[in-house]
Amino acid sequence: MLNIIWSAFFIVSFIAAVVQSVFMGNATIWTEITDQLFSAATNAFQLALNLTGMLCLWLGMLKIAEKSGLTEVIAKALRPFFKLIMPQVPENSPAIGSIVMNIAANVLGLDNAATPMGLKAMEQLQASNPKKDEASDAQIMFIVLNSSALTVLPISILMYRHLQGATNAGAVFIPILLATSCSTLAGFLAVSFTQKLRIFNLTVLSYFLLFLAVIGGIAGYFYILDAESRLKYSENCGNVLIMAAITLFLLYGACKKLNLYETFIEGAKEGFQIAVQIIPYLVAMLAAIAVLRYSGVLDGIVWIFAQIFEIIGINTDFIPALPTALMKPLSGNGARAMMLETMQTYGADSFPAFVASTIQGSTETTFYVIALYFGAIKISKTRSALPCALFADLVGIIAAICFSYLFYEG
Repeated sequence: MLNIIWSAFFIVSFIAAVVQSVFMGNATIWTEITDQLFSAATNAFQLALNLTGMLCLWLGMLKIAEKSGLTEVIAKALRPFFKLIMPQVPENSPAIGSIVMNIAANVLGLDNAATPMGLKAMEQLQASNPKKDEASDAQIMFIVLNSSALTVLPISILMYRHLQGATNAGAVFIPILLATSCSTLAGFLAVSFTQKLRIFNLTVLSYFLLFLAVIGGIAGYFYILDAESRLKYSENCGNVLIMAAITLFLLYGACKKLNLYETFIEGAKEGFQIAVQIIPYLVAMLAAIAVLRYSGVLDGIVWIFAQIFEIIGINTDFIPALPTALMKPLSGNGARAMMLETMQTYGADSFPAFVASTIQGSTETTFYVIALYFGAIKISKTRSALPCALFADLVGIIAAICFSYLFYEG
């Protein structure tokens, strides 16, 4: 399916460019698309280069946690749950610990730590995958949970709203939390249904209730803070957690009498190798997204949706935020640019800006995540990963719009 969609991006973009050049007299469209195509290829390499340092740092730290047995300690507490949702993963696999730390980093908005841990988890899951070019059930579950991106501390979004002059930058905190929870739940249920997993039992319910209690406690604490404190504590919390995690890895490794430096270097080398492997996959995906964006296809889709909603009588105040929604599964940088453009055009305190901010925090960049994570382990057959992830995106975006109407105070 990914192969078909990737090819369709180029074909549809070409047709849209022909329409613009022939029927709308836009003679410069071809130059713009070609420039953006080459720029995307360059940016893909630059992105991989920028990731290299983070991959080396966090995979070095993760190697210390793995060799010291810390990941096994973490995995033990959650093994009964993962045994039900990922039954193919061996009980002694270190992947569970990496998955838990990746999800925890995503939940807390620590993107720079989440990606290396996620790539490590995919590599460890690949060890028990019998078909090396085809995604396993466990990898699909992990990818969908990762791309649905349950986030409790949307630090970057709160910062952007603050910088754009929003009166209450943290007003989107609860809508984002609710929308991203809906997205994650939808993705989890979609994968469980396609894989016929037995998830309706006391074990799964107990872990979910515990997880919701922790999430609810964190959300409740931040909810009672005033707007300025919420922004300040969100940023500080992320920074403190990063240093706390590194310190924990090192102290635990030291207690186990590991050679910390050599172990770190061993993991960092793996990070460099992964960074090199993902370059072709990033070039392929970012180039396709670039031509789709600059050919006018997304603008056309927004226009069609606006006409449909007006005809059936649905309130269309959210329409200016749709470019963010359409771009979010394709490009994180593109969606961020759309969100900022909406803030600048309509005002940071406007309803479209509120919706765009909530959408930005409700899901992850699905195509980028799939290209990055599957590309790192050279998987070409993604099976149900993309449909389930896109379903989670759709639910998250719809939830973001609905909760925005509910919580917005203009």
